[in-house]
Amino acid sequence: MTESASALSSWATFYAIVGSSAGALVGLQFVVITLVADRRQPTSEGTLSAFGTPTVVHLVSALLMSAIISAPWPSLVPLSVVLGTGGLGGLAYGWVVVRRARRQKEYEPVLEDWLWHAVLPCLGYATLTVMAAVLGTNPQSALFAIGAVALGLLLIGIHNAWDTVTYIMVSSPGSDTLKKD
Repeated sequence: MTESASALSSWATFYAIVGSSAGALVGLQFVVITLVADRRQPTSEGTLSAFGTPTVVHLVSALLMSAIISAPWPSLVPLSVVLGTGGLGGLAYGWVVVRRARRQKEYEPVLEDWLWHAVLPCLGYATLTVMAAVLGTNPQSALFAIGAVALGLLLIGIHNAWDTVTYIMVSSPGSDTLKKD
């Protein structure tokens, strides 16, 4: 048994659960957006790019991480390179999300939005990048941290999807929103 097969084999069930959950939630996100599209005034492309698209990206990242780690790698070195590249790509995308959130004018993000849409994802992608770099020297710790990142991105996607749907439902015309007198 190679070093990567030995280190990764015990993670198969974990990544099957995370990956299948992420894949299902990506599909569900498309269904929900389609169903609620008629319930309110159209959202601007800038707002959707800042808050809707990142949710799908984080769920897809969890799905891709699960697929990548489940592949039969000949050693941990190429896996480390692929995961590190993904982490750097996620950090770059995090910067794009922050710029989009600041540029859009339809919604004023609050601290919770910045935390869930920018800080936590960037922290996850930074952790992925660092752990990919130490995967070869400390695989057990690195794999636990990488698993935490995959699960974290899944949970961030769930939170952000729920937050988006509740915002759409509360702010849609005809909704029973509470208004100050």
